[in-house]
Amino acid sequence: MGPAELTTGVKRRAAELGFTLVGVCPAVSPAGVTRLDEWLAAGYAGQMRYLANRREAYADPGRVLEGVRSIVMLGMNYHTAGPAGAGPGEGRVSRYAWGDADYHDIIHARLEQLGAYLVRHSPIARVRGVVDTAPILEREFARLAGLGWIGKNTLLINRQVGSWFFLAALLTDVTLEYDTAFEADHCGSCRACLDACPTQAFPRPHVLDATRCISYLTIELRDQVPIELRHGMGEWVYGCDICQEVCPWNSKSPSSMEAGFVPRGEENPVDLIALFELDDAAFRRRFRQTPLWRARRRGLLRNAAIALGNRPLAGAVAALARGLSDEEPVVRGASAWALGRCETSPARVALETRLEVESDAEVLAEIRAAIGG
Repeated sequence: MGPAELTTGVKRRAAELGFTLVGVCPAVSPAGVTRLDEWLAAGYAGQMRYLANRREAYADPGRVLEGVRSIVMLGMNYHTAGPAGAGPGEGRVSRYAWGDADYHDIIHARLEQLGAYLVRHSPIARVRGVVDTAPILEREFARLAGLGWIGKNTLLINRQVGSWFFLAALLTDVTLEYDTAFEADHCGSCRACLDACPTQAFPRPHVLDATRCISYLTIELRDQVPIELRHGMGEWVYGCDICQEVCPWNSKSPSSMEAGFVPRGEENPVDLIALFELDDAAFRRRFRQTPLWRARRRGLLRNAAIALGNRPLAGAVAALARGLSDEEPVVRGASAWALGRCETSPARVALETRLEVESDAEVLAEIRAAIGG
């Protein structure tokens, strides 16, 4: 089977497996590596030190699969129901994490099937499928494969699908027929994503300061959230969809038919007070197979406390008081901040009681600031 016929077959099989987008590009060193260097030097990666540690690999796809010649870039739509909106005591979760399953598991299984197809028709081929975890600049290769352009919010945008899709790649040492790179930029003069960001995470178009991004703050950051950014987090407890929700190219995004992405009612929105009742075992049972597991219990409770502090609710004081005695300092510190914003007598009593026994310096500072002394 020649390159053209094999490529056509791979694309057809990808569509059968549920991939919304598919394109093929050569496994070259992507131009975006230079921009990555500038981004890292600016300190925009925050605690994501693994990005700098793997910098050389990002420049050479051969580090991911030795002898790689072609990269099949794929997009899987996760646009399902609309956000239900968060009422008092509720928090928002990014729509990609609403489903019963972790998207990595869903997509990896499809990549294995796609790789098996390629090997079946080219027995000498070597393949490797990757989703998020390998040092591949997915958006750069997706543009090279003709799937779309990189928008001002740094996400890949496709004219038909918008940006509500996961990117994945199948690397192979077989030469395939390559698509034409997408050279146009259809963002024009639009600034919707830049202006809508409540934490001002975009210092300029096409550049994201991750240290100010709500997705980074709620998922990647392991420490306490800087106090000046907490208000901007609003009711978000895992990820953020704001820059995608306001993008005009997403106004007519098609709906995904993938069952694993259909939202569970308890994640759209999430009951924040109930989260404080989960011990480690209960947290594991509820979230182990979902994307929310990445934040771990302490991260999700920290975020829940901040969300409750942003929308003070008398009924949340008992839950926050429980958080104030949690074994994790980041949970205690965030709970103290939130209780300080409740401005009720029970909240102050909880803070003063904890002040007498707290030993962590950062938590003590949070409690004193919350009390006002």
